[in-house]
Amino acid sequence: MKFTIDEIEAEHQKVKSGADFPNYIQAIKNLGVSHYKALVADGNTKYFDLENNFAETGATYDTLRISENLNLEQFKSRLKLHQQGETDYITFCKDCAENGVKGWKMDLNDMTCTYFEKNGNDILVEIIPS
Repeated sequence: MKFTIDEIEAEHQKVKSGADFPNYIQAIKNLGVSHYKALVADGNTKYFDLENNFAETGATYDTLRISENLNLEQFKSRLKLHQQGETDYITFCKDCAENGVKGWKMDLNDMTCTYFEKNGNDILVEIIPS
């Protein structure tokens, strides 16, 4: 494993809004992260290298309840605000929870972000801007 959670968190500290996200992705990709999976309920994120070795953060905030009802259109609207730099990370996580989004998977090779709902079904795939 080439990277540590401390190194990833140091890069994450530089992110002030969704607008800073592409730079963050490039920075952690340079550390050796191949993909990661983030869970909205408590913020736990697992970062993987190409050999599927991983490091995880553990819970990073108080537990959020994921809504039983997926509201994809409302989520897309909140996601857009976040990407434009209008909301911070915790607000975005709360928006995910309120709209039934359980988490997301980032593939740093394909440069995609896939959001999924409480049963693990993919609901939205986005291309990560470079």
